[in-house]
Amino acid sequence: MTLTIDIEPLSSVLGASVRGIDLQKAIDKKTKEVLNRAFVDFSFLCFPDQTLNAKDQLRFANFFGRGDGGVRITRRDSGQRRTGKRGVMFVSNIRKDGKPIGVLPDGEMQFHTDGAHRESPYRATTLYAIKIPSKGGDTLFANLYKAYEALPEKTKNRIEKLVTTCVYDYEAQDRSETVAADPILPHAQHRLVKTHPASGQKSLYLSRLMTQKINEIEPDEGEELLMALFDHAEQPEFIYAHKWNVNDLVIWDNRCLNHARTDFPANEERMLRRYTVSEPNAPETT
Repeated sequence: MTLTIDIEPLSSVLGASVRGIDLQKAIDKKTKEVLNRAFVDFSFLCFPDQTLNAKDQLRFANFFGRGDGGVRITRRDSGQRRTGKRGVMFVSNIRKDGKPIGVLPDGEMQFHTDGAHRESPYRATTLYAIKIPSKGGDTLFANLYKAYEALPEKTKNRIEKLVTTCVYDYEAQDRSETVAADPILPHAQHRLVKTHPASGQKSLYLSRLMTQKINEIEPDEGEELLMALFDHAEQPEFIYAHKWNVNDLVIWDNRCLNHARTDFPANEERMLRRYTVSEPNAPETT
C-alpha cells in the first residue's frame, strides 16, 4: 500500500495532497510512518475523495496521536463552565428547530489554534467535509514557523521567554467576544515561542482569537506587541487557503499552524465533522 501513495505539495507555504490510499481500509505500519513523516514535513495534509464514517475518521486520527473519541460537551449554561471528554463535533450552520446542530455556525472566524486554552493543547485536528457551500467557507492556514523566521532578530530576542494567557469561549468567533477576566472561560499559560517536538523548529504560538495577554509586561505594551505579532503572522505570504470539496479529509498541526474561516452564504448549508488529536498522556477533559 505504501508504494501507491502520491504526496503533492499544495502550496509553497504549507500543505500537501495525499492520494492513492483508501482510509476505509486497514493501514499498515509502514504507511502510518509515511503519513506521520508527511504530517511533520507539510503540517497540513488533505486526503481528497474519501468516503468515511465517524469511526473511520477516529481511526485515522489515532494514526497521529490519541484520537479524542469520548463524549464531548461544548456549551455552557447558566454561567457554569461545563467540561467533558473530547469527542466528535460538527462545525455546521444547519439548524434543527431553530437551534444549530453543531458549533461555530456562521460567518468569519478569526485566526486561532485548537486547544490553546488547555495546558496540553491538541496535537492536531481532523475535519471531514460533508456539506460545502457553493462559495466561501474556506479555511485559511497560517504557517507560524515562517512567521517566526521572518521576524527581526531584535524581536525574536524580545519575545523568546515571554509567556501568554490563552482564553477561549466555545461560542466566540471574534476577539471582542472573549473576556479574559471571565472565570468560567477555560484558559492556560503558554510560551510565546515554542520549539516543535518533532521538527525541532521554532514557531510563534499565539492567535488573535485566543491569546489575551502577555503575562510579563504591562497591559498596554503587551497589547501593542500582540497586535503587531498578529498582523505579522497573518500576512498573505504565510497563508494557504483551503477550498473545500465534499469528501475532503484534512488534518493539520496545531503546534505550528493557526487557522481561520472565511464567510459564506447564510442560506447555504455547511457541515464538517471534527475530531481532535491529543498528546497520548494529555488529560481527556477540557
